[in-house]
Amino acid sequence: MRIITLTTDFGTRDWFVGTMKAVILGILPRAKVVDITHEIPPGDIRAGAFALMASCRYFPRGTVHVAVVDPGVGSQRQAIAVQTAHRFFVGPDNGVLSWGLALEKIKTIRLLENRQYFLQPVSRTFHGRDVFAPVAAHLSRGLSASRLGRELKDFVRVPWPQTTKQRGEVQGEIVHIDRFGNAITNIEAERVSCERVGLCEMLGERKVRCALAEFYGAVPVNRPVPVIGSSGLLEIAVNGGSAAQQFGLKIADKVTVRMKS
Repeated sequence: MRIITLTTDFGTRDWFVGTMKAVILGILPRAKVVDITHEIPPGDIRAGAFALMASCRYFPRGTVHVAVVDPGVGSQRQAIAVQTAHRFFVGPDNGVLSWGLALEKIKTIRLLENRQYFLQPVSRTFHGRDVFAPVAAHLSRGLSASRLGRELKDFVRVPWPQTTKQRGEVQGEIVHIDRFGNAITNIEAERVSCERVGLCEMLGERKVRCALAEFYGAVPVNRPVPVIGSSGLLEIAVNGGSAAQQFGLKIADKVTVRMKS
């Protein structure tokens, strides 16, 4: 029994997520469907890409990951399934799959064009139900990806911002803000450590400097603290509070880590 995961911006107030699960179970009644999140901000492809990247590697081999953050639904944007060495990824070809796929060895990219594996009729506004959910279920049943459509050479990628290092500094930026207000950066753990770092500097609504620590409670309540988070990336937090709210941090704000001399 394979696992199918769902990552969407649908929320749970409406019937959208439940209907996708109904379609999957109608094709594969014993499927194990796991919700990664349905609270991606509407249309926020980068946030969807981050959620998928942060979680996909922890699932067993053979898992089918469905990500639907799809502001271009009904347009000429393509729908794809990507088979990697260990799992499948299914969704719109708009970059939402790209950060998760960056960690994978890709075997084939297939255009979803064989309508035999879609729910009919196909709505122009709900491909999560009519295209991505049934394709995921068929792949979980053992369908060869080659049956889905033509092979593609590449997929749309959301660029991952690069860090730079110069003159004893590592410079990066905020790529995600979680529900606690922690500002997660693109600076990887191997770039920094408590032994090597002098100060972290955030440039939000105002400049803030603070020292790297190993856990949130290493500083007094309401004080800022940079830590290496569970994603393996440097994040800026406030013990017992929201760094994003307290310091006006937002996506793409710059973060500089100064090394000890």
